[in-house]
Amino acid sequence: MGNLTRDPELKTLPSGSSVANFGIATNRVWRNQQGEKQEEVQFHNIVVFGKQADTVSQYLKKGSSVLVEGRLQTRNWEAQDGTKRTKTEIVAERVQFGPRRSGGGFAGQEKEGAGKGNIKQEEQLETIEYPEEDIKPEEIPF
Repeated sequence: MGNLTRDPELKTLPSGSSVANFGIATNRVWRNQQGEKQEEVQFHNIVVFGKQADTVSQYLKKGSSVLVEGRLQTRNWEAQDGTKRTKTEIVAERVQFGPRRSGGGFAGQEKEGAGKGNIKQEEQLETIEYPEEDIKPEEIPF
């Protein structure tokens, strides 16, 4: 789970399938042995295919919160100058949008209309509903 570091970039493959690329930053906070607060930020490249790519590029923007589930993929190639390059990406299999921020977000986003100025698009997005049952530790089977 992290925040987008740049707007998604949508492309179309020769097969007609959509692919979106974007970056996210994840934060890790912990205390060292002396009790001092430590922070670490990691940056990840994300690749999304198909209908999810279209949805991501339409509703997410830089700063949006997102949960990504997927697999790691490493690509190797040789640059024009002869150096070997490596890039590790997360190929997203599932993308969940995080909470909306006030004053924007993806459901009341303003879209530019063709010659009509700004048109406000209202859409209802699915939200995650968690069960309201209490889980007792003694009922966990391990």
